[in-house]
Amino acid sequence: MSSKRKPYKTYTKEFKLEALRMMDESDRPASEIAMKLGIRRNQLYKWKDQLMRKDEAASNKKGRPKKADQSEASQLRAENKRLKEENEILKKAAVFFAKELD
Repeated sequence: MSSKRKPYKTYTKEFKLEALRMMDESDRPASEIAMKLGIRRNQLYKWKDQLMRKDEAASNKKGRPKKADQSEASQLRAENKRLKEENEILKKAAVFFAKELD
């Protein structure tokens, strides 16, 4: 008889981050938090270790952002400026038309 192994249960990133936040901010032991969430205690520590390694890898990047990122940021700034100007024009037009109705 061959018994099939249960498939691994996957958790969302939000669930993992919330579990780690609970573990860090709570005064309760990790085993109690894990039991409440329906996971193993060592799973919390594994997620914490993975998050720390990911943060270390992200912090190791040095230098300026790439040109593509810079151009996107400058495009977004220009669009934001244009939208603010349009918003101001619409506000002034609304005041103008409101005065004409009186």
